[in-house]
This record gives sequence, structure tokens and C-alpha cells, in this order.
Amino acid sequence: MPTLRFHAVKETFNRKPVHIEENERRSAIFGQNVFNEDTMRQYLTKEAFKSVMDAIQNGSKIDRVVADHISTGMKEWAISKGATHYTHWFQPLTGATAEKHDAFFEPIGNGRAIEKFGGGQLVQQEPDASSFPNGGIRNTFEARGYTAWDPTSPAFIYGTTLCIPTVFVSYTGEALDFKTPLLRALQAVDQAAVAVCKYFDKNVKKVNASLGWEQEYFLIDSSLAASRPDIVLTGRTLLGHSPAKGQQLDDHYFGTIPNRAMAYMRDLETECMLLGIPVKTRHNEVAPNQFELAPVYDEANLAVDHNSLLMDVMDKIAARHNFKVLFHEKPFAGVNGSGKHNNWSLSTNTGVNLLSPGKTPMSNLQFLTFFINTIKAVYDNEELLRAAIASASNDHRLGANEAPPAIISVFIGEQLTRTLNELENVTNGKLSPEEKTDLKLNVVGKIPDVLLDNTDRNRTSPFAFTGNKFEFRAVGSTANCANPMTVLNAIVAKQLIDFKTEVDALIVKEKLKKDEAVFNILREYIKTSKNILFEGNGYGEAWEKEAKKRGLSNNKTTPEALKAKVSKKAFDLYSELGIMNKVEVEARYEIEIEEYVLRIQIEGRVLGDIARNHVVPTAVKYQNVLIDNVKGLKEIYGTSFKKLAKEQLNLIEEISSHIEAINSNVTKMTNERRKANNMNDVDKKANAYCFKVKPLFDEIRYHCDKLELLVDDELWPLTKYRELLFTN
Repeated sequence: MPTLRFHAVKETFNRKPVHIEENERRSAIFGQNVFNEDTMRQYLTKEAFKSVMDAIQNGSKIDRVVADHISTGMKEWAISKGATHYTHWFQPLTGATAEKHDAFFEPIGNGRAIEKFGGGQLVQQEPDASSFPNGGIRNTFEARGYTAWDPTSPAFIYGTTLCIPTVFVSYTGEALDFKTPLLRALQAVDQAAVAVCKYFDKNVKKVNASLGWEQEYFLIDSSLAASRPDIVLTGRTLLGHSPAKGQQLDDHYFGTIPNRAMAYMRDLETECMLLGIPVKTRHNEVAPNQFELAPVYDEANLAVDHNSLLMDVMDKIAARHNFKVLFHEKPFAGVNGSGKHNNWSLSTNTGVNLLSPGKTPMSNLQFLTFFINTIKAVYDNEELLRAAIASASNDHRLGANEAPPAIISVFIGEQLTRTLNELENVTNGKLSPEEKTDLKLNVVGKIPDVLLDNTDRNRTSPFAFTGNKFEFRAVGSTANCANPMTVLNAIVAKQLIDFKTEVDALIVKEKLKKDEAVFNILREYIKTSKNILFEGNGYGEAWEKEAKKRGLSNNKTTPEALKAKVSKKAFDLYSELGIMNKVEVEARYEIEIEEYVLRIQIEGRVLGDIARNHVVPTAVKYQNVLIDNVKGLKEIYGTSFKKLAKEQLNLIEEISSHIEAINSNVTKMTNERRKANNMNDVDKKANAYCFKVKPLFDEIRYHCDKLELLVDDELWPLTKYRELLFTN
């Protein structure tokens, strides 16, 4: 086994950056492999083009006859680009993307064939859905699933396959994917936001939610990664002693990008340009061999598709560069983990960002309306928002010893805090002329100055306002963005609906003017939601105590957090907005809690295997070397050997104590796992894995890591942290 480790290290040292040709400007190749608006104008009839654009902009349905025209144009374009197959590309509840490729080829008899792709094949397919997670939605005899084209996300060519983004639903119509609820949530927030925008601008007809994600990841040489069974099977290291140098010098962060990593990034970005993924930013992150890339923001549904596609592309490109991409939230102990910051905002068809302060009191009142309603939505639904980012892997970040914490709070900066404090003191009811003037000129009218304020200085808050958007920082790096985006857009939609109802009631019943009614409601929201606002250091014991006083939840583990998903509040929210029915919500809970169990189960099995089959035998082998050394000293020096062999004898005993602790804890872990596996109740099983099985990981790891420091480096079988993190 040591041979594999040193062979991998040697191979890594001989790597050279892959040469990347970049002959064209990125703007020239952007979207070349996407069936976008320009391509549709070229390949579709006027009627077909209009039908697709109506579907994208207004949500109208596409007639099957027109679908035949669209599919013909799409096929001709795809074949001209070298495509031989097509697939409905969807996002089942596995967390990965899924695809089943079918050839355009179709025999027509007499030894002849044609390329065929009809409207029916474009609009709908029927893949076998029996092996995808369903949470009990389907019976075995109803195992069929249906994929249906989502025209709002353009088709694209990857390799030689035309990929058509689709939703995925069961035989009985329930959503079995991430995209379907997201599309419903985006429709809900669109309708709710447009209704509120009418207070300020009658010309607003559509509001789009936008998303700009930031993807953090680790790059590890593929040979080094392959030498670690834990990385191969779980995506993270289950043991390994921290190196003498980690991230404490902050010398990697924003530093010069290593040559091999730069070649990978350039290759990846070229592929992204062709696929229409607007990546713009790249840099070193805090931890060694950790990096980040980020795109320009996009419409939320398209941005989610782009991120899901990107993660797949990153894996494929990495293989060309002899890298392994680690998306896990905490692949290495002792250094920062990875997140996927979700930057979210709302924009109108008139070109206004609703979360960006304006230049007039009226535009600022609109900004405050959406700003405060978002804060209120987060405060009222903080547990549901926390549940949206819960996973076995993200638990290593949230509630652990790094930011952000498991407690959801909102950071807005000093100037906006002062503005809200002043608004809180607005008179209840009708405003005097003096109050109106003071509000509009001295409070609301001066909000544009906030753009000069450092609203982003607090890096510990999970949900922060960053000038013209909210940044949801607690999303995990492995997550599908659709999950948190569905929740965020749903809770904001619900809040905006409630807000409009309350404002209209004051206008009708209390005879208040529109501005007065808006101010009155916003004032009450500030009062009732201020506990979610936090300007200090957003993690640690002090904040936990303060959060408890404020009544904020602190669900540190996935089994605790996921409970909010099946609360009456969640059922009512999704039902009222038409996003999911009770069956769909319960199914998702079932799938996520079961996935949590399986992830911990796999990690436990892998850790037990490595500890007993790799670490313990190596320790015994080194212990035998020490024993032979002691025997030799005894033969040479006789009874005085103990003085000379004192350290060796201590080492022998210390190694034995660690071996005993490892074996006893692996046995305990196996027994606890066996007990948990016999539980029929999935909630009890998840709790058993969380609170009985998982804590033993740390015990086993502690003793394995101690042995790593004691055993001869030449004998140690597992690639060490210093090699994984500092070989690039």
C-alpha cells in the first residue's frame, strides 16, 4: 500500500500543465452550442419562433403541430454541430443530473435510414423512473416517469448529444425533480411581486428572480485522490492529521493561481462559453488547493440549470487535466470548507432591480418595500430556509467551527439599520405633512448613500444584504441551487401577497393614502422582524445565547433541521401557492432523511474498513519493527537495555493503546449501525445515525491521526494532508 501512495506522489510531481488553445474571443464563442434566440431565428419558422418566445416570456403552451416545426429546426441545427443523439436532461432528486441518450437515427426499411426527431420526442419522453428516489410517491406498477420540455431553459449540445432541459414528474403527476417546484415558485413570486410593483409603477408586467451563484471547490491530483479510499467513496477525507502548515498564513487566498489549476480553469471556461454559462470570476480561495468560480447573474431557473451543468462539466474537464474535483462541503479537517453563495434579487421587465436603492423617494420606497418584506419572509420562515440547505455534508460547515452558522440571521449594514430604526418610529395611522416631508427627504430620500456603505463587511451571516441583492451564504457546495431558491422565492411570494392584502385593507378601511398605508405596514414589519437582524460576529457561543434569547432556531444537524419541511406551516405555504402538494412535500422529506442515513452509513463502513485494514495493520507492522529493535538492544546490552530502549518501549505501548481504542470504537460503531439499521422508523434511524453512530467517527479518527504521527512515514499507506493540499 505505501507503494501506491509514493507512486501517486511521484506521478504528481511529473505532471505538466495541459496546453490550452484559445484562438477566439470569448464573446465570439459564447453560446455557440446553445439553441438560443439567435439560433432559433435562423433555424425556426416565424410561427415556431414566436411560439417558443411566447412560452418563455408569457408561459403560454406550445401547440403539438408547432412543436414538430421546432423539433425539425432543433434537429437540423444539432446535426450541423455534429450531434448524433438527443436526451431529455433533467434533475431528479438524487442531486445529480440525469440523461438517457437516443439516436436521431431511424431505419425506414429496405436497408435505408433517416435522422428522425419529432415534436412528440421533443416535448415529452417516458424514461423508466423506478430507480430514482420517489419518497413513496409511486407504486412498482406505476414506475413510469415523464420528462417534459422546459422551453424557458434553452437546449444545448454537449459532446455529440443534444440536451433538452426538462421537468420530471411521476405517472400520477407529482414532481420528482428539483426544477418543477422551482418553476412554480418563480411563477408565484412573479405574480406577487408584480401586484406590489403596481403601487409604484403601473407599467410593470413581469418580475424575474435572478440568481448569481459562487461555486467553491478543491482541486486534487487524480492519482493522489485515487490513493485515498475515503475520497473515492465519500468525496472527503475521513481521517488524516493536519499538516504543520495549513491556511494560517492566508497566502493562498487570492494568490497567484498555480499553473496546472490555471490551465484547467481556462479549459473549463472555454467549455462554459460554448454552453452559454457566463462565468466571469476565478480565484484562489482560503484553503490550500481550494478555488472559486462565479458567473454573471442570470434568471434563476436558467442559473440553476447552468450550475447543475457546470458541476458535471467540471468533473469531465478535470479528468483531462489529471485532477479530481472535490465539491464536498468539508473534504479536509482543519481548513475552510466550501459553500455555494446564492446571490438573489428581483428585477422588473422595465429594467429595475427591486433590491437596488434608487434616486427618488418613490423608487426608494419601492426598494424598502421589497427589502423589508424579504427580511420579514426570512424571519417568519427561518427554520424552513435552514431546512433547504440541510445535508450530511453541509452539517460539517453549519453549526461547526466556521462561518456561516446554523442560525439564520440577516446582516444589512449600518446605514440601512439606521434607516429601519427611523422608519420604526413613523406615526401609526395618517402622517402629518411635516412627517411626510421628513420621511421622504431625510430618511427615504437619502438611501442611495447606502451604496457607499460597506454592507458586505460581515462574512459570518448566512443571509446578508450586499448593496443590490441578498446573498444566501449558507448553501452547500454540493447542493442543487433549486432547493434553496424554491424556498426563498416561495416565502417572499407569500410575504408579498400578505403585504398587499394588509396595505389594501388600510387604504379601503382606514382611508389612508397609498404611501401612508405602505409606511404603516413596513413599520410593523420592522418591529416584528428585528430579532433576525444581527450586525455582530455571527457565530460562537455568545451569538448562540443571544439567538436563543431572540427566539431564533439553532438546528445544527440535518435530522433536526429537516423537521421544518413537514410542518403544517410548510404544507400550508406550498399548498396556498400551488408549488407542491402534501404528498410531494412528504416525499422530499423522506428522500432527504433517507439520503442522510445512507451517507453516514457509507462513511461509517469506509472508515471502519480503512481503520482496521489500513491503519491498524500498518501500526502493527511498525510496532514489530520497534519490538525487533528492543530485542536487538537486549541482546547487545543485556539487562541495561531498558534504559536505552525506554522511548521505543513507550512507543510500543502508545501504539497498542491507539490500536485498542480504534478496534473498540469500530466495534461500537458497527453495533450502533446495526441497531440503527433494524429501526423501521426513518426519523429514529436518522437520529440514531446522527447522535449514536456519527460521534464515533471523531473517536476513531483521533486515534488514527495519532498513529499517523507515530508510525514511520515510509510505512504509512494513506496519502497525507501535506501531499493532498500542497501538491499542485
